[in-house]
Amino acid sequence: MFPRHLFIAASVLLLAALGISVYAWRMRGRALAAPVASSDSRPVVPPEAGPTEQVTLFVAYDDVGVLHAQPARIPLPSVRQQRAEALLHALIALYLDKSSPHPLAPGSDIRSVYLVDPGLAVIDVNAAFADGHRSGVLAEELTVASLIHTLSANIPGILRVKILVEGKQRDTLAGHADLSAFFDVSAVNRLASQLESNQ
Repeated sequence: MFPRHLFIAASVLLLAALGISVYAWRMRGRALAAPVASSDSRPVVPPEAGPTEQVTLFVAYDDVGVLHAQPARIPLPSVRQQRAEALLHALIALYLDKSSPHPLAPGSDIRSVYLVDPGLAVIDVNAAFADGHRSGVLAEELTVASLIHTLSANIPGILRVKILVEGKQRDTLAGHADLSAFFDVSAVNRLASQLESNQ
């Protein structure tokens, strides 16, 4: 026969274990019943601070297949690379708006812009930008032309652009626009001018 004090200790431990199990079960039920807050998948935009400057954003319009030059006043840092990023963030913010003429997938963002040498810019987009992009020759070409033309029109000296996805090379944007090679800025700007003249 068990000593009485061991029996009492085992009973207390068993009751404590049952009590904790019931408490955990009730807390799990409350957690499952609680409404889940919808997450905002838009990229986090840095706070606007400092002096603003007048820039030109080249905005794609899908319905007519053109680029429109759109003036904007945005805060621009003095560092060239950060200026490039701020420009493209402003452009992406337009495309993520509900009334966008060229909608991008929720969460689309520019991770970084690298100015590797005086004439080369590398635009690194996130996975949501590429994976959620609408497939189609015109939609993809408008996106590429819009990014490159906006960058080169506001940051002088950029001659070539490379587009990466999450820091890695990708063959196409969404099946059509070739991302495997470097884009010649003058050729893209000629295309952008043709798209502008189609208005």
